[in-house]
Amino acid sequence: MKTITVLDEADVAGMIEAAAKEARKNDWRVSVAVVDNGGHLLGFLRQDGVHPATAQVAIEKARTAAQFGAPTGALEDRVGGRPAMVLLPGATLLRGGLPVQQGGGVAGAIGISGLAPDQDEQVAAAAVAAIGC
Repeated sequence: MKTITVLDEADVAGMIEAAAKEARKNDWRVSVAVVDNGGHLLGFLRQDGVHPATAQVAIEKARTAAQFGAPTGALEDRVGGRPAMVLLPGATLLRGGLPVQQGGGVAGAIGISGLAPDQDEQVAAAAVAAIGC
C-alpha cells in the first residue's frame, strides 16, 4: 500500500508567506491559492491592489496543477502542438500553477495569478521551494 503525502497547515502557511514575500520583493501584487492533491482549496491570499478576477484564476491554476500532476505552463506549451488540449475538462492552461511533489506523489499544488506568465511561475516556484520541494 502506498502512503500518500498531503500538505499540512505549516506547508500551506509557508507557501503563502513565501509567495507573498517573493511578490513584495519585486513590488508585485498577486493572488495565491494552495490546494490539496484533489484540487480542494486549503489556503488563499489576495494581496492588496491585485485585480479581483485573479482570485478565481489562481484557484483554477492550482486545481489544474494538482489534478494533472504537472505545471500548468507545461500544459499550456502543449496547446500549440495539440489545440484540442483547450477542451480538457477542468483544465486552466495558463502558466503559474505548480504541483507539489512529496513522498513520490502529488501532495497538492499552488496557483499564482496577477502578473505576466513567467512572473506568476516565478512566484509559484519560490513558494514550492520554501517548503523544500
